[in-house]
Amino acid sequence: HVQLVESGGGSVQAGESRRLSCVTSGYTSTTSCVAWVRQVPGKEREGVAGIRTGPSNTFYADSVKGRFTISLDIYKNTLTLQMNNLKAEDTAMYYCASDFPARDRTPNPFNMGPACPFVFRDWGRGTQVTVS
Repeated sequence: HVQLVESGGGSVQAGESRRLSCVTSGYTSTTSCVAWVRQVPGKEREGVAGIRTGPSNTFYADSVKGRFTISLDIYKNTLTLQMNNLKAEDTAMYYCASDFPARDRTPNPFNMGPACPFVFRDWGRGTQVTVS
């Protein structure tokens, strides 16, 4: 299994920026998806952004397009989510998730396109982002 540890959450004002990081261990494949999924209490989880580097492919939820940028440093095993122009509705617990080694071909319930077509196998514990 891949271990995923998120960091970077906190409280920010609307319009400000925040960068989340997720350090992965045991992740060696560029053909798998690593992604950010968020959840607000009482609501279903939402796929925010995902990335697959071999071949290169990314996904962004419509609600974050143009504001969030996902990137993956395969040498540092670190996934980053740069969040700009944050809004109150971005308040959520943000989870890092991976489908490595992607042997389970169950469709991703978060509908994250070809970047992340399969169900996530491993999850981090999450980092809270609060925008006021």
